[in-house]
This record gives sequence, structure tokens and C-alpha cells, in this order.
Amino acid sequence: MTRMDQHPYQPPGPRLPDGSAPPSQAHRHDRSQAQSPASAPAPGHGHGRGHSDGASNGHGSGHGHGHSHSHGPAAPVSRHLRKVIAAILVPFTAAVVVGLVVLWPGGAPAHKHSGVGFDRQTQQATVTRVAEVSCASVNAGGGAPSGDASGGPSTDQQSGGTCKKATVRVDTGKDKGRTFTEIVQPDQPRQLHQGEQVIAAYEPTAPKDLQYSVADVNRKFPMALLAGIFALAVVVVGRLRGVMALVALAVSFLVLNQFILPAILQGSDPLLVAVIGSSAIMLIALYMCHGLSARTSVAVLGTLISLSLIGLLGSVFIGWAALTGNTDDSTGLIHGLYPKIDMSGLLLAGVIIGSLGVLDDVTVTQTSAVWELHEANPTMGPRGLYRAAIRIGRDHIASVVNTLVLAYAGAALPLLLLFSIAQSSVGAVANSELVAEEIVRTLVGSIGLVASVPVTTALAALVVAADRSAPGTETSTGTQPLPARGGRGRRRKR
Repeated sequence: MTRMDQHPYQPPGPRLPDGSAPPSQAHRHDRSQAQSPASAPAPGHGHGRGHSDGASNGHGSGHGHGHSHSHGPAAPVSRHLRKVIAAILVPFTAAVVVGLVVLWPGGAPAHKHSGVGFDRQTQQATVTRVAEVSCASVNAGGGAPSGDASGGPSTDQQSGGTCKKATVRVDTGKDKGRTFTEIVQPDQPRQLHQGEQVIAAYEPTAPKDLQYSVADVNRKFPMALLAGIFALAVVVVGRLRGVMALVALAVSFLVLNQFILPAILQGSDPLLVAVIGSSAIMLIALYMCHGLSARTSVAVLGTLISLSLIGLLGSVFIGWAALTGNTDDSTGLIHGLYPKIDMSGLLLAGVIIGSLGVLDDVTVTQTSAVWELHEANPTMGPRGLYRAAIRIGRDHIASVVNTLVLAYAGAALPLLLLFSIAQSSVGAVANSELVAEEIVRTLVGSIGLVASVPVTTALAALVVAADRSAPGTETSTGTQPLPARGGRGRRRKR
């Protein structure tokens, strides 16, 4: 009786005189595993294990075992493709840098404050005391400085209602410590409370007792706290990638405040400024968050093509629809202070900048999808990669377009409510310039987002598929790789 560990099972077939299998049969299984693409460890990460049991006479046993795992990174991009991508992006980056240098404004131009809206001097202040008084008595005494918090006379004031008389202390500026009074009517939406931090508007040309008035509530602390919670959540979940995202966000705000806005105020073409500024934000944010790689470069190319489409469509339809961009108090004030600014160009610049953030998300997602699909199945050609990734993109399109439309609708909700109150028809509402601006902004941005999905997916599929035979990657043979066999096979009875 023989022991199984000394004489393992040998498959039936022709035998040599000593009972061993011929070499062509004994090693066929090992050779097939060695030639199988799946059994070879992937470069970068992987391991293999094989062993054979034989008799003490030195002959091969005819049964071997192979075990391997392949978890290698995505295939590297060949030197040729890196040169092609660099030939496109390096001149573009150089053009952006030149544009930043040439159009750099050096700060917003100074002007005399008009005292209207946001264009007025303000100081920090604190409400020190609030007392109830008769509205009729306050009005009989010649009135009191009302500012923005009180407005014009109300029905309650005329009929002898109860108002609030707030004493407010100026905390900053040359008049620090000075106090003034503010009358708040009972029907005012903003009521003042003792100890509340407020913003006081200052008008130096007014009479001394009317120079200060409450303009708004100081919301700096809750806003800063909310920003801190946001930053903490991003860092906790995203870790190092989250930190880089916050840095890229800070850089984006820096470009917006130090270049785009001052350059437009200096009189530069808003469209040109928006294109250069958006390109700088795109390059910095994408490469900083996702690394300097071919995958990120493909996303940059897809974003650039989509932004160009948005700029072209926006320019055509803003001009065709005769949209002036001067539709509310804010734009009217800007046009009054800086008549040389092209307001329609400013509208187009807003469309481009507003679409950039969502475009980054779409292009990066689609590029990553193509790369992951290629890593999961390196034998897929460009057509297969495109078809698989575009199915992911269709779901992304549906959610992103809906998000964009609802975001614009939410921002314009008070305006839409006014039209609803007036019982205006849908055609009349859409034809008004206020709503037409939002429609053009939404539809142009959505078209660019929809176009970015097939464009970016096609670029990524072509780059990845063209690189399958690069050094360090597996060569496609048109057949599926054979799965590696691991562990011992079942023993059959002889």
C-alpha cells in the first residue's frame, strides 16, 4: 500500500518504463500556465507560487500547481503618447501664462463711493440697547434715522403702533465708540436685538445725526463656522486628496478675486478674461487634485473642448437673443460706475465660469471610468471602451443636467414667484430678459456638459487603447486571458 504524499495521482495516458509520464505530457499543464497571461504577475504588484511533488528517484511527477494574483496599476502611457499630449497642452499652458501676464490688472481701479447698494462705506457696530416706543410719538418728534432697517412709514406707525428704538455703537473706523439710534417698525423683516452684531453704513456727506444707519446683520461668525465644518468634512473623508482640493479651491478664489474681477473692472474684454482665468483655474485645480498624469491631461483636454463649445454657443445666442446683461440693480450699478464694461460680455463670462466647476466633475469621472475599465479588461479596444464608459456617462448626464437646471431655478425662485403672482403665461415669462438670461445660461451650460461626456470618453478610449502595446503593458491577442488555477485539484479514484 503506497502513501498518497509519496505517489500523487497521475493522469491516465502513455507511460515510460519507469512509470512516469512522457515529458510532452508531464509538463503540458505547467507550460500552459506559464504561457497564460493571467498567471504571470503584473508588473508593479503581484506574486506567483508553484510547486510539484515527485518521487525520490528524481523524475518529474506530472502534476503541478500554480497560484498567482495580479493587482497591478493601470497601464503606463507610452513616451509617444506623452509627447502628443504635451504638444497640445504645453502651448496651451504657455498661452494662458502669457495671457495672465499681459492682462494682469494689478488691483481694482479706485473710485468715489456712490453710497448706493454695496458701493458705500461700512463699519462694524453693536446694538447696545433696544427700547419700545410709540411709532406715532417718534414720527411726531420729527422722525429718526431709519436707514435700511426701518424703511418708509408704515401703517402701524401712522396709526400709533409700537416700534423699537435701538441704540447702536460703532466699533471700527475713525468714529469708534460713537452711538446712533435706529427706529425699527413692527412690520420690518429684520428686527434688532440687544447685543447683536450689525453692519453700519456710513455716508460722510449727510447731516451728522443721519450719517450712520444699520445696513445688515454681521454674519461673519456663523459663515466662518460653516466653512470650517465644510473644510473638516473634506479633510476627514478625502484625507490628502481633500487637502489638495481645499488648496485648489483657495487658488480658484485667488484667481477670481485677483485677476478676473479686477481685469474686467479695468476695461479688459470680459470674454477673454474669463477664458484665460477659467483655463488657469482648470489647469491648477485638475493637476493639483488629480496629479500630473495622462489621465488628468485627457480630462483637461475634454474640459477645454467643452468650454470652447460653451463659449461659442453662448456668444451666438446671447447676441441673437439681444441680451444686454443689464437686468437688475446690481448690474445697473456696475454699468453706472463703469460704463465701459461690456455687460453682454460679462454675462457670457459668467456662463463660462459657472459651467467650469461641473465640467471638471464630468470630465474627470469619465476619464477615470475609461481607465478603470481598461485595467479590468486590457483586451478591450477603443470601441468597446467607449461603449462601456458612455453607459456610465448617460447616467451622469441625467443627474448633472437636472442638478444644473434646479440650481438656476432655485437662484431665480423669487423672480419666478413674482411671475406666478402676476399670472403671466409661460411664453411671457420666458420672453422677459431676466428669465431669458437664465434660460440661455442653463441651456448653453447643459449643452456643454452633455457634449463633454462623449468627447472626453472618446479621447480617453483612444489614448488608452492606442497605448495597449506600450512597454510595461500586456499585448492584446484578441482572446480572453485564461484564469489562473489555484490550489490543489480534486483527486480522482484510479
